[in-house]
Amino acid sequence: MDMNKLMQQAQQMQSAMKDAQEKLADLSVEAESGGGSIKVKFNGKQELQAITIDPSVVNADEADLLEDLVLTAIQAGQRKASELAEKEMSRAAGPMAGGLGGLF
Repeated sequence: MDMNKLMQQAQQMQSAMKDAQEKLADLSVEAESGGGSIKVKFNGKQELQAITIDPSVVNADEADLLEDLVLTAIQAGQRKASELAEKEMSRAAGPMAGGLGGLF
């Protein structure tokens, strides 16, 4: 195995990973709950960007339901953002990703 070639591949992967991390800030995913009455938006870095609540579901007597719907939407959004990040980072790692286990 050529160590120089291996080092060059590692440097290329490091550069690709950095680019992928920067790209994640510009990507976004959306999730919803309650049939679309609660919507959330996350960037690829898994940071919550927005919450939209349909006014028709805002009822002081049903605050528990609203809280559950918001939580469900946030959890779904986090899952989607995590999957997006994993996909982008694996793509950036290229063929070397196979040897990295579940790192990404």
